[in-house]
Amino acid sequence: MLFDLPLDRLREYRPERDEPADFDEFWTATLEEARALRTPPSFEPYDAGLATVEVFDVTFSGFGGHPIKAWLLLPRHIEGRLPCVVEYIGYNGGRGLPHEWLTWSAAGYAHLVMDTRGQGSGWLSGDTPDPDSDGSPQTPGFMTRGILDPRRYYYRRVFTDAVRAVETAREHPRVDPDRVVVAGISQGGGITLAAAALDRKVAAALCDVPFLCHYRRATEITDEMPYGEISQYCKIHRDHVDRVFDTLRYFDGVNFAARATAPALFSVALMDAICPPSTVFAAYNHYAGEKSIEVWRYNGHEGGAGFQRAVQIRFLAKLFGGEVSAG
Repeated sequence: MLFDLPLDRLREYRPERDEPADFDEFWTATLEEARALRTPPSFEPYDAGLATVEVFDVTFSGFGGHPIKAWLLLPRHIEGRLPCVVEYIGYNGGRGLPHEWLTWSAAGYAHLVMDTRGQGSGWLSGDTPDPDSDGSPQTPGFMTRGILDPRRYYYRRVFTDAVRAVETAREHPRVDPDRVVVAGISQGGGITLAAAALDRKVAAALCDVPFLCHYRRATEITDEMPYGEISQYCKIHRDHVDRVFDTLRYFDGVNFAARATAPALFSVALMDAICPPSTVFAAYNHYAGEKSIEVWRYNGHEGGAGFQRAVQIRFLAKLFGGEVSAG
């Protein structure tokens, strides 16, 4: 059922951003630190038993120089450099197996699927540990891991990994570095917003029912997880509420959206209690680049599913002038 603002008010919902004064300096320094620890990525051929797709098991250096896993899928029937979709995964999912990610290579794109550090035991398996947790008390899950200090917060590491994934994709000889797209659903959509803001050279952003946006409102209008992890933490740690939301200002998709300029396709579901519509529109309405949004009126967090993917395929085909083949 509908529980958030009416659609006409959602389209105008543009809350004031709560942004720390050193937001840009924080992220510039974070990425510089990661790049200083960079090691060359490896692309190891992987036999996935797929006749039309070439698969590589990828390892690249992310935050702290930590090794991050990914899959790279390339269509076998197209030669030369290809546009590439770098995809980020929903909450507690991992990179899984290559045959679970065939849409974009079937459409003629290179496709890099980034594993999410520490995740991958909820619905798809993961292969990347998170070695940099500070071990402080947290609500079960990932939302409050290191939440009292922006420098120790979990998503500082994840968002840095996401930017390094884009940079890694550009290093592969089959990828056109000028046609790299970032994409994701839910948590992946929130990571997409961060990557699009922090790497201003991405060609487009596909941001579906994004999580990690407008945290304060999310925790006030829904008790669904994963936002509920933050609420639960604040319920127990009553004396840390201000510190929690001070940290989250550095990781809010609304603040990233205001810096992202690549053409963007969003989606929102009006019955989504996990990522409430107003939190999505808060990011969308602040987005600084050319943008459009698909509204799925009768859907929950599943959003448009295959229907949205069809819209995305047409969106990228139009963006690239109908030319998906090698550039």
